[in-house]
Amino acid sequence: MPATANLGAASAGSTHSAQLGTVTVTGQQEPEWTVTVTATALTTTGGTIPTGDIAYWSGPATAESSPGTCRPGQSGAGSQVTLNAARTAFSYTGSSGNESCSWNPTVVITVPANAPVGQYSGTITHSVA
Repeated sequence: MPATANLGAASAGSTHSAQLGTVTVTGQQEPEWTVTVTATALTTTGGTIPTGDIAYWSGPATAESSPGTCRPGQSGAGSQVTLNAARTAFSYTGSSGNESCSWNPTVVITVPANAPVGQYSGTITHSVA
């Protein structure tokens, strides 16, 4: 996935969504694997947006290799999950070899009404097991 992503601007008390950029997992040499996603709180001087206010949905695969199947953790906006715990982003089932799955996840941030103005930063991590 991209090393950094600018998710744009949002006002206090609003909900803002943006795509992170393409995430690709390739060649795990296993017949099954799962990608989990976690996040840290978003912080700025004097303010925090907690992980319970950060939601994620993976969306469908944007690319996949055969002979296996890539399955999204959340196929659409209606199945988004908060990142206050580790969540399944994607999984693969098939044969080991030259497998890969790509997707472009969306992050939805609910900005608290009392959030101070500032440039917030945090980390979203995808892990394969």
